[in-house]
Amino acid sequence: MEYQVSVDIKATADKVWSVLTDVERWPEWSSSMAKLRRLDRGPFERGTRVRVKQPKLLTAVWTVVDIEPKHSFTWTATNGGVTTVTDHRLAPEPNDTVTVTISVRQAGPLSWLVGMLTSGLTRRYVNMEAEGLKRRCEEGPLAPTT
Repeated sequence: MEYQVSVDIKATADKVWSVLTDVERWPEWSSSMAKLRRLDRGPFERGTRVRVKQPKLLTAVWTVVDIEPKHSFTWTATNGGVTTVTDHRLAPEPNDTVTVTISVRQAGPLSWLVGMLTSGLTRRYVNMEAEGLKRRCEEGPLAPTT
């Protein structure tokens, strides 16, 4: 199963990156996320692990496996014989606009079955994430993280 969505956001790349990498606050702007908790401290970088609970899905630990600050990050989670890989890519455009592309793909011995059972939900959640990110980034200044 593979799915990709892009959204144009009227905000600076710095702001979009800041919102995107403040993962514990994702439930504030996307109802596709119930709870995210960083499992380590420090900067959001390769090796960062995040416990993610999404409605209707098993809790999973996502690990950042590739990152280019202010441009992209890829993280993976393995659950029940399926590895899910999600990419978040920022492409700055003129006039403080950023195109964000979110893609998700699954691999592993049971990926065909999980994809068949959850592809509609996965698509809906990726779309919700993209639209929620757009809304959050196009709002006024963000409140500081506590």
